[in-house]
Amino acid sequence: MQSERPRVHGLQIDRAKAHVTPRNSNGLSASDSTEMAVLSKEYGYVILTGAASFVLVTHLAVNVAKARKKYNVDYPTMYSTDPENGRIFNCIQRAHQNTLEVYPTFLFFLGTSGLFHPRIATGLGITWILGRILYAHGYYTGDPKNRRRGAMGSVALIGLVGTGVYSACQHLGWIGHQSGCRGN
Repeated sequence: MQSERPRVHGLQIDRAKAHVTPRNSNGLSASDSTEMAVLSKEYGYVILTGAASFVLVTHLAVNVAKARKKYNVDYPTMYSTDPENGRIFNCIQRAHQNTLEVYPTFLFFLGTSGLFHPRIATGLGITWILGRILYAHGYYTGDPKNRRRGAMGSVALIGLVGTGVYSACQHLGWIGHQSGCRGN
């Protein structure tokens, strides 16, 4: 069945009005009530930062698996009660577990802050990753106070939350649009 308005390469021709209206893949134009967003090319860096964070989480998981073997902590035991080596294992486990606890928040705000501010989101995301590495290696010493070496990761996460909220305000039109995600 042929539609009343033929589509040509994303355009919809309105013969009655004798002009061409650009349409997206869903058949919506900029004048329709739904606004489509276009991601900037730089959003690719945000995606790569998310992928790098997965490598970090995997690295921490491998360290826990190695520590399980070294300190003889069988699954499903989460923490060791061994008075001699339990503290070291527990610190390695905690570094990974704490990273997993904040990981969904990190990914959400990395993705949302990157819509309007991909460079800032990427910088903060990389800073968070480096902070988590310092946090883990500080924790691995067996002295939980040494995890503070990675405090810059927490500061970066707060920056991502702020940038994500700022991006939401931009998207809602409460704050002027700049580069990044654009409406069609």
